[in-house]
Amino acid sequence: MSRIRIIGGEWRSRLIDVSTVKGLRPTPDRVRETLFNWLGQDLDGKTCLDLFAGSGALGFEAASRGAEQVTMIEQDPVAWAALQTNAKTLQAACVRIVRGDALKFARSADRRFDVVFLDPPYRAGWIERMALFLPDLLGEGGVVYVEAEYKIENIDRLTRVKQGTAGQVYYHLFAAAR
Repeated sequence: MSRIRIIGGEWRSRLIDVSTVKGLRPTPDRVRETLFNWLGQDLDGKTCLDLFAGSGALGFEAASRGAEQVTMIEQDPVAWAALQTNAKTLQAACVRIVRGDALKFARSADRRFDVVFLDPPYRAGWIERMALFLPDLLGEGGVVYVEAEYKIENIDRLTRVKQGTAGQVYYHLFAAAR
């Protein structure tokens, strides 16, 4: 097991455990810093959805910065257990961790979110499979953060508003198309 540091907010500098699950890639500090500069450092009152929670780096970072509620979806039982332990250690009352399939969750979600994080396993076609459901997960003014191993030009019914790269990681921020 390894550990990563939360970089901002209430839990700044706190370490969280990262399970050793094949293909799990915690979002690098530099990328998280850029993302939360884009989103604004203060997420007070925002609702967030982390569809492939993995290490929980994005969701815990959002909670640390004041998000009202963070829902994390994770299918792998080892990663899910580590998320549960980290939430308990941080006393993260605003974090809800769901063990399940991200696609099924997105298909049947009965609420909308201000921020959706989509950082799925690479080379598995998840972004293409999730694309149809992303716009319907967003509340008014909501955004989708997508991390991938390639540059994403567009997602149906969403407009790319920001993008960046760090090594072999391409990251993007999308908003509802106008």
